[in-house]
Order: sequence, then C-alpha cells, then structure tokens
Amino acid sequence: MLRLVLLRIRTGTRSRNLTPSFTSLHVIPRCFCTHEKKSSLDFTRIEVQHLPRVLIIGRPNVGKSALFNRLIRRREALVYNTPEDHVTRDIREGLAKLGDLRFRVLDSAGLEAQACSGTILHRTASITANVLHNSHLALFVTDARAGLHPLDLEVAKWLRRHGPQIKPIVAMNKSESLFDSDGSLASAANELYRLGFGDPIAISAETGLGMPDLYHCLRPLLHQHMLRLLNDLDDGDHDNSCIGDGSTPEIEESKLPLQLAIVGRPNVGKSTLLNTLLQEDRVLVGPEAGLTRDSIRTEFEFQGRTIYLVDTAGWLHRTKQEKGAASLSIMQSRKSLLRAHIIALVLDAEEIVNARRSMTHAEVVIARRAVEEGRGLVVIVNKMDLLRGKDKTSSYEKVMEAVLQEIQTVIPQITGIPVVFISALEGRGRTAVLNRVIDTYEKWCSRLPTARLNRWLQKVMSRHSWKDQAAQPKIKYFTQVKARPPTFVAFVRGKTQLSDTDIRFLTKSLKEDFDLGGITIRIMQRSVAKKDATGSSSSSSSKSSHPVSRAERVVSDKRSVSVE
Repeated sequence: MLRLVLLRIRTGTRSRNLTPSFTSLHVIPRCFCTHEKKSSLDFTRIEVQHLPRVLIIGRPNVGKSALFNRLIRRREALVYNTPEDHVTRDIREGLAKLGDLRFRVLDSAGLEAQACSGTILHRTASITANVLHNSHLALFVTDARAGLHPLDLEVAKWLRRHGPQIKPIVAMNKSESLFDSDGSLASAANELYRLGFGDPIAISAETGLGMPDLYHCLRPLLHQHMLRLLNDLDDGDHDNSCIGDGSTPEIEESKLPLQLAIVGRPNVGKSTLLNTLLQEDRVLVGPEAGLTRDSIRTEFEFQGRTIYLVDTAGWLHRTKQEKGAASLSIMQSRKSLLRAHIIALVLDAEEIVNARRSMTHAEVVIARRAVEEGRGLVVIVNKMDLLRGKDKTSSYEKVMEAVLQEIQTVIPQITGIPVVFISALEGRGRTAVLNRVIDTYEKWCSRLPTARLNRWLQKVMSRHSWKDQAAQPKIKYFTQVKARPPTFVAFVRGKTQLSDTDIRFLTKSLKEDFDLGGITIRIMQRSVAKKDATGSSSSSSSKSSHPVSRAERVVSDKRSVSVE
C-alpha cells in the first residue's frame, strides 16, 4: 500500500478526485485482494435504518471528527485542536456519502484505555464500547505525523477486547504533509504494522486526500454485509423490507419527522432527559456542568412517529472570554434552535426554589427567541424529585404555580404554553413530555380551510366592539397561506387597516375557537382597492342582469372608469 502511494506521487497522479488504477501497478494492498463481482446493489435505495454502521475510533486529537465531517459532507461535529482536552465526548451519528456508497458513520470520543474509573474519559469509553458492540465495521484513525503513539497500542488492545468480531481498517490521517519522496510516509506506515490490523491507508480528512483508497477498501466489505443482510431476511421480500422504490409519496405535514431540540442552561438535566426519552444511555451524563460539547442528533420512534432529537450544550452568552471549543459549542446550540420545529426548554426545579424565580435571563432569551422564530415551545421543569417529601410539599406546589404565572408574564403574546413537571433521573414524565410535544407539533402544522375561516370571521367580527362603526375595517375574506407556524392573511377593503388591537383580538379568537393555544400565530393584512372588491363583481352582475348594453359609471379612488 505504501509503495503504491509513493509511486502515484512520483508519476504525478496525486489528484484527489482520481480513482487509482491498481492494474498498472504491481503492488496490491490487502483490502483490494477480495475479488468483487459487479453488483446491482444500489445503496441510495436502501432505507437508512438498514444501512451498515461504521464506527470511527482512535485516541484523542487524531482527526476523527474531521473525518466524520468529510464523510457526511457537512461541518456538524466540532473540530478544534486541543491536545490537552477532549472536544468530542458523545457519539454522533450521520449518513456518510462516499462515492456511490451510503452507510451510517459514528464519531466517538478519544479513547484512553488507562483512564481511572468514574472519570469522564472512563464513562466515554464505556459508551463507545456499547456502540462498538452494535457496529459492523470500524475505522481506526491514527496521526501519521506523530507516528505510532503508545496510546495507539492501548486502543488496539482495547479494540480487540471489546470488539473481537471486528477487524478495523487503519487510516493514517494528517498525511498531506508526508506525501513526499524522503521516506517519511514509509516509516510512519511501517510502524503501524505493529498494531496487527494489516496495511494502513494514508488519508487526509482536512484536504480529502486518500478518499478513493478508503472507498475501495470499504466497498467490498459493505457489499458483503448488505448481501448477507438481504439473504437473511424472511420470505425473500427484499424490496418491501429493506430497499425502497425511490419514490417520495406525499405525506401530511403533521406526519413528517419532528425536529425536537432540548435547550437550557448548563447542568439542568438536558442529557439525562435525552437518555430518558431514548430509554438508553446514549449521551454522557454526570454531576459536572458543561459535559455536553456537541449538539447530538438522534432518531427514534414514538407511537409510529419519527422524532429527531437534538441535545444541545448549555446555553450561555458568548463573551470575549469564551474561546475555542466553548465558543463553537455556543454557536452550534443557537443554530440547533433555529433548525428545530419544537423547542423543549428545560428548567431546574431546585434552582427555582432557591432563587425564588422560575426563569433566569438566559432562559427568557431562549423562550422569546423561540417565539420570535415561530417555533413551538414546551417548558419542562426537571428535578422535581428533589422537592418530594413532607417538609418540601409547600415548595413543590409553589414551583408549579410560579412557573405557570411567570411564563405568562414573560411571554404575554402566547397563551397556553404547555408546562410539564418531570424527574428525568427517575424516568418519570417521559410519556407526558412526548405527548405534549406531539400535540404542540400538530397544532403548529395545522391548516384550516378558507370556507371555514370565513364563516368563523363573520361570527367573530359581529361580537367585537368597535369604538367607531364608521371606521370599522371591512375584511373581504380571511385565508391561511402557510403552516409551520400557522400564518393567515386578512384582505381588507379600502384604506382602513386593522389596528394592533384588532389583530390581537383575531389572534386570541383563533386560538380559542380552533384550539391553537401554545403556538405562534401570524396574521398579515393586505389592502384590496374598491375597484377590485366591488368593480369586477358589479360589472359581471350588470352584464348578467341587464342584457341591454348601456354605459355605467363606476367610481374609483383614482378616476371614473366607463364600463360597457
């Protein structure tokens, strides 16, 4: 493999988009020795849940997250050079696209096999071991510039102990600076043979070098796994169980996958809540504040509905003192809030009792931004188990009353925001949270027919008290132009516009009469000139009722128009 790479460089074929031709060279690496027949298997048609899982593993700071971003073709995982710290702490999953290959790739935290029990590193290693047990392949990433590090040998031993069924592919990352003729790449590769996993592949996650080699190594292994999976399916019904027809049937907006973001200040129990909703230890939890760095996105199903769940880092104000990974984490949390459909704002019940207020400034900012962006909002008060007991009964009741009152005070424009009181540590309240989230999402996606809206408009306008009947705006008709969130347009005759009071009245009536409380409702207004409102209808009626042609004068705002 090494001589092959060097020969390609000397002959000037170092293009990153060039697929190497190994037939003209006399060096064939291990992963190309498998004879693979042409297969009609199309990875793009396979459902995501049936795709193979490939875990990226290695010691800290070797470029695992950079390779993850390269494979999914997006910058989702945080990448920052911190030799003294670990940026990635949780497992992140994404859909890899490498040529015509598709597979689920998982980014893991840096492994230190000798970490003390109970430490963060020991807990991340335990999570990685659980994920490795359910993975099909592994990419063992090393640093080509540093050569064989003692921690690489420890990771190799750890990998044999926890994943004996997996033979990983060794990838020498950061090789772009060693692609020369002085033998530095050769010496780095020779050292990695001590790992006992065969020939390494020289790649660069930063520049994309070596991706064709990685493609040719993964292709036969992924094909072999998928063919074995298809053969193991019962009744041989491959098309209906694993492979789709490529079509995208129309689905109601309320049945589309739900994007749920869990946000809040540090150490309020967001990651514990995510594990409770998933009913598995998916992300790292502990008493330390600020454990979560990345915004972790996971998928699960509840009552036949697909939900994409995003656990964000603790929401903090970005200051000049915040630099590096902490600053990137804050920016990523804000992006996750804008991409979500429903925002789950998590509060700490114990802090509410101690501070004698339910929401801090940071939490008020989150709630108001969610409303301004038109997202659905669900407030979750966590750690209610700490307020249980005879001596804390009054505190328990006060928290329930104070949160409801303060939310209405902080966000007066939205009434009926759902509030759920739970204990994520004990697993209590999971069903209540998901039911509230789904109910809010269905309201957020609701659409009302125009005929029903106009019948409602006639009734609601008759019960509204107008100060000046002459100045009362004449609404021609009322219609919904979009959902997510529900947005309506009122077409008003003439120059008289709806005042802010009128719009608030219509918004409140919509929420009460159509059960749309707890979500943002937007009402816009457009003016319809009198000639558009009455001229055309008068013209058509005159033609139908008066067969004799005669000239009539129709008064307009601008000039008189003769209508024949």
